[in-house]
Amino acid sequence: MVRFLVVPQWQGSPAPRAMLLVDGASAIAGDLPRAATTVLDVPVEAGESLGTGVRRLSALLRTRELVEASMTADTVIIGGDCSVTVAALAALPGGTDDLAVVWCDAHADMHTPDTSPSGAFSGMALRAVLGEGEPQLTLAPGIARDRVVTVGMRNLDDAEVTALDGLTQLSVEDLDSPDALADAVEATGARRVWVHIDVDVLDPAEIAGVSSPAPFGLAPAALSAAIRALRSRVPLAGATIAGFAPRSPADAVDDLGALLRLVGAVA
Repeated sequence: MVRFLVVPQWQGSPAPRAMLLVDGASAIAGDLPRAATTVLDVPVEAGESLGTGVRRLSALLRTRELVEASMTADTVIIGGDCSVTVAALAALPGGTDDLAVVWCDAHADMHTPDTSPSGAFSGMALRAVLGEGEPQLTLAPGIARDRVVTVGMRNLDDAEVTALDGLTQLSVEDLDSPDALADAVEATGARRVWVHIDVDVLDPAEIAGVSSPAPFGLAPAALSAAIRALRSRVPLAGATIAGFAPRSPADAVDDLGALLRLVGAVA
């Protein structure tokens, strides 16, 4: 049975209103089955960088400990900022040796502390999945580049472009074929897959509650169809849905239809 782990972490976000991510996680949690849902009591305070290039590192490390203590098989993580995926993969039952990662995000998240303009860990999250960046936060060992498939990236910083070399990259248009994602993951040879969804991968016309909207994104129906096709061919080890930051309760209600469609696809 799928279990939902709600991780309302905001400290990895660069957004001025990052704490809206806490409201977003709570809004999604309200529509999940109560008996199958655990909400983590993550730190509220900002935390300290501890002499590194990662802002709020101490709070991120505390959340990582909480995720590690709570992870089970078949877990869907609800964030919070999208860096919660790194903590989940670090604690994944069975490890990551046989795992592919699908990273659905409008942004590359491929900075390191040396290149990040903000010091926010969510902008370094995929790089940390590869095992590169701040050692206290990266996966060890990281996921091999030939087992990472990105979906819908369209807003990249210059420093991130070459860092994407070696990853399989699917555009928004590639998902016009529902089988494109499954084909790409099967080609990695992985026996399980983790699907990460930052909801800003969706088109802003479909969802308003994101901190950094990027035009020309995916429709929820296209992404859901691709994930369902993927699950029919490669077992799902778990998933993340993160990045929901509604500005008001009314905005949250307006967006929940699209979000619950994604929940249904991964769960």
